Amino acid sequence: MNKFDDQATKALLERNLITGNQYEEITSYRNLNIFSLNAELKLFLYLSVLLFTSGIGVLIYNNIDSIGHIAILSLLLIVIVVSFYFCFKKSKGFQKQETTFEHPVLEYLVLAANILTCVFIGYLQFQYEAFGTHYGLATLIPTVVSFFCAYYFDNKSVLTIAITGLAAYIGLSVTPQDLLHNVSFYYDRSLSYSAVMLGVLLILWTIYSSRIQLKTHFKIIYLTFALHIISIAAISNLINNYYGIWVVFAFILTASTFYFYKVSYETKAISLYVFMIVYAYIGLNIFLFRLCDTLDFSSIWELFILILPVYFIGSIVLFIKLIKTFNKEIAA
Repeated sequence: MNKFDDQATKALLERNLITGNQYEEITSYRNLNIFSLNAELKLFLYLSVLLFTSGIGVLIYNNIDSIGHIAILSLLLIVIVVSFYFCFKKSKGFQKQETTFEHPVLEYLVLAANILTCVFIGYLQFQYEAFGTHYGLATLIPTVVSFFCAYYFDNKSVLTIAITGLAAYIGLSVTPQDLLHNVSFYYDRSLSYSAVMLGVLLILWTIYSSRIQLKTHFKIIYLTFALHIISIAAISNLINNYYGIWVVFAFILTASTFYFYKVSYETKAISLYVFMIVYAYIGLNIFLFRLCDTLDFSSIWELFILILPVYFIGSIVLFIKLIKTFNKEIAA
């Protein structure tokens, strides 16, 4: 038993929150040094699903000429049907509250079945153009299937696939790296507005879901996607030279920062709080840079250079202080 746990247990005993016998039992149990492998096993299960689905993709790519399209699609369909059969058979059915399978392996079987469904539909469209020129359907249908599986089987991993597919359907790539390197984000205003609207819709859905008590534990996933999408869209457009555009997105980033500051405290989610601060800091620096660009600092540029190290060091200190304050307040 480590020193921190020992002190915490003694504090409970001193405050008469536990009895002497309970203290001895807790101490004896912790001295056994028993630890759980639950997280490690789930990680290996998750990796096994990724390796399995990736392996099928590599198998299709390397043997597409020798195996044949019909054989590949038939094999995929059989694996999907069998996987979903066991999932539906062992599931507790749809419930508004959080539910789990009796065996955790089935959660990853749902994930594997869902990924293979996306592969099957995408391959069907690519090879046979099953949906004709309506290429969006090849994205929309797997997205609908993913949302259904996420809510029916209560699977957060599948929900992330569903939201990603929804973003892809309107032309977005929702990873920060892809968004920042997406040139159309800088020149296509409609794509930026679509990103902001998608983020707002995700926020509105979390509010509605909370009111009707529908899978409220999904809230953090929706809010995380919304935060990244809105913030990166706003930051990407803050460097736009057109005055009206960057001012609009400055207000959008400010509103987003204010909202996620409040909701991070409500949900006690430090991940939202940290990313909110990071995006706000980046946006503030871009705003200050644009402000300095419009002013004449030729006479005091040496003083300006001297202030910069102090500014960045102060920013780091303030960031650490904000995180510590947040942890104390949510723990109170």
